[in-house]
Amino acid sequence: MLEAFRNEPFTDFSPAHQAQAFKEALKRVEKELGREYRPIVGGERIDVDRFAPSVNPANPKQVIGIVGQADRELAARAIREASEAFRTWSRVPGSERARYLYKAAALLRRRKFEFSAWMVYEAGKSWVEADVDTAEAIDFMEFYAREMERLEERQPLYRIVGEDNELTYIPLGVGVVIPPWNFPLAIMVGMTTSALVAGNTVVLKPASPTPVIAAKFVELLHEAGLPPEAVAFLPGSGGEVGDALVEHPLTRFVSFTGSREIGLRINEKAAKAQPGQRWIKRVIAEMGGKDAIVVDSDSDLNAAAEAIVVSAFGFAGQKCSACSRAIVHEAVYDEVLAKVAERASKLVVGDPTDGATYMGPVIDEKAYLSILAYIESGRREGRIVCGGGKAAGDGYFIEPTVIADVEPGARIAQEEIFGPVVAFIRAASFDEALRIANDTDYGLTGAVFSRSRAHLERARREFHVGNLYFNRKCTGALVGVHPFGGFNLSGTDSKAGGRDYLLLLTQAKLLSEKM
Repeated sequence: MLEAFRNEPFTDFSPAHQAQAFKEALKRVEKELGREYRPIVGGERIDVDRFAPSVNPANPKQVIGIVGQADRELAARAIREASEAFRTWSRVPGSERARYLYKAAALLRRRKFEFSAWMVYEAGKSWVEADVDTAEAIDFMEFYAREMERLEERQPLYRIVGEDNELTYIPLGVGVVIPPWNFPLAIMVGMTTSALVAGNTVVLKPASPTPVIAAKFVELLHEAGLPPEAVAFLPGSGGEVGDALVEHPLTRFVSFTGSREIGLRINEKAAKAQPGQRWIKRVIAEMGGKDAIVVDSDSDLNAAAEAIVVSAFGFAGQKCSACSRAIVHEAVYDEVLAKVAERASKLVVGDPTDGATYMGPVIDEKAYLSILAYIESGRREGRIVCGGGKAAGDGYFIEPTVIADVEPGARIAQEEIFGPVVAFIRAASFDEALRIANDTDYGLTGAVFSRSRAHLERARREFHVGNLYFNRKCTGALVGVHPFGGFNLSGTDSKAGGRDYLLLLTQAKLLSEKM
């Protein structure tokens, strides 16, 4: 009998043998750097004319892999072949499809440090952040496999005399999966395998900064025995390959995680029916946030300060759930600000291959320049009390930055920065703090620190975010524990890692037979 789902434990690197094992994984991966990765369509590796390097953001001269780039013609072929493969894969029983995920999860669990090491090199993740990412990838496969088995069971319906009625969940068709670079394993795995276990075939267009990690995972799926034609690996530019995939009439749905700008573009393109298209395409989109931690006057200030620092600067603030606004009651504002600045100034920024590093680089030069520009805006819109510039090193390193006395409508208080920057906003009351927290286009995560039950209950009703946390950080959602997804322009209200997620990737069919 299959045991109940439980989250994969995180690694404790404090024992010497664990740290040594991870160092050895880093060395093994380092020997593989610079290999070539080509697109895979219909189970076949495709020769292409264009290649692009994937580089280490902590050392941009170091090439992680040379990745073949697809074009519009290959994108169309990938959709056609995935559509053909759907005829067979969709007829495989859900419990059998689930077993592929259980096998892949077991393989990934055995190679946990290896995949984490790839993320250290290609995404600039610290040991801890990479380990958490890999654990979440395992969780997604274990969870969605169980969910498919649950949905395959006979669904409860009201019975009437003389009829046999049955509700089943059937797959949709070809899914285009466009994952982000910030959780290059976990979110990519969750988006890909949820679609596969539901009986769909997938064309995976990996994030441009982290394609090698995606290529490694596709190899792992093949090792687990998944029919190779069920998932295509199609690296390429969003403007060329991404648009071609989204617009193709045989595309049934698009799963996207990334920026608001691109998510809205995908939604618009998918909404336009193409010649020969026989359905309304579904879009499942998660598009970021401008997340706030509210600190009430009666809070545990040390706990609040620690939560702000961890939420704002974990993985250099490159999480859609990251705390980018600290909204603090004026009675404790100065004290919380001082505590956060003190903690942030002590964070170790540097090469993520070093186990002592807390915060590595931001992902690439474009992000680096954008974040520095936001910090310059912060100099005009507030008062920098910590950080405020480049950090030492040849990579894309930025200091953890705390900007005080920011007005709620300021640019750095409204726009998603996606970097190690937190804006401090003063609130005259808890009422005002909630109003400021909701005054954004987004609605992904938030947190409230308070000892007042009345204030916490009010936040339950009025703080309009998809994931709301009390007296804890606003990052760190666990699969099955904290189904993840937000409101407003944070996305399409889907809940990754929740019991209703596979419903987005299936359609319900009612069968009724007169007896």
